[in-house]
Amino acid sequence: MFHGCIVALVTPFRSNGDVDFKRLDELIDFHLAQGTDAISPCGTTGESPTLSHAEHEAVIEGVVKRVRGRVPVIAGTGSNSTSEAIRLTRFAEKVGADGALLVSPYYNKPEPEGMYQHYAAIARAVGIPLVLYNVPGRTGRAIEPTTVAKLSTIKNIVAVKDASGDLDVASEIRSLCDITILSGDDSRTLPLMAVGGKGVISVVANIVPRDVKKMIAAFDRGDTAGAERVHRRLFPLCKAMFYESNPIPVKTAMKMLGRLNGVMRLPLSKMSAGKARMLRGELKKYGLMKGTKR
Repeated sequence: MFHGCIVALVTPFRSNGDVDFKRLDELIDFHLAQGTDAISPCGTTGESPTLSHAEHEAVIEGVVKRVRGRVPVIAGTGSNSTSEAIRLTRFAEKVGADGALLVSPYYNKPEPEGMYQHYAAIARAVGIPLVLYNVPGRTGRAIEPTTVAKLSTIKNIVAVKDASGDLDVASEIRSLCDITILSGDDSRTLPLMAVGGKGVISVVANIVPRDVKKMIAAFDRGDTAGAERVHRRLFPLCKAMFYESNPIPVKTAMKMLGRLNGVMRLPLSKMSAGKARMLRGELKKYGLMKGTKR
């Protein structure tokens, strides 16, 4: 159901820190023009931890209205509180989102049974398709492959975004069930597709969505050599997106490219000068900076 190049959309802010809905519309228009397969607002890259509930809902609704059904919208609605995740997911369903991305409960570190019950409760509360989000480096607890397999028997749990950093996780999930697997790490998208993945929820697609899509499309049509060529070119830029905590590098890169003002909310802070120089260097090597060739 969900596949290809899905952008983990940044949330633009004005200089005073308010959400910039005009710029949000411009970013959506960019992705529609570039052929991005789906848009996922209000995830980690969208700085969801520092959005108020009202802002979170307004961004989801704003994206749905601007997209107007032209591509799927997979709204980030996860929480470490099951009741809060249900409320956000119900809202996303009400305003017309095509699906919801649900990060696993963070900080409270549930056991596998608690993890299962959390997602099962959300699935019972809504009718839209749900994407599990496994990112143990941020949450402190992985969704075990056996738990993913158990959850895959629930009709509207249709995919998992895997940012475990371990390809064996995806392989084990594939051996246990046929749920759609999406990469949560840009640099591992192609390797993950080789073991059964169907695409990526991507940070670097905020900058080069057409190239991310080109790589995935090449692999899907059996052109593995062509996909590898794009992967090799993308790889240093993908790694640069994580020189510091996401979304610091991607927002800094978008500022360098004149697409955003680079404003983030505390506790995220301005990128260090040394890492910013390295990032600028990668943008130049890729051909994205003025005066360079792609």
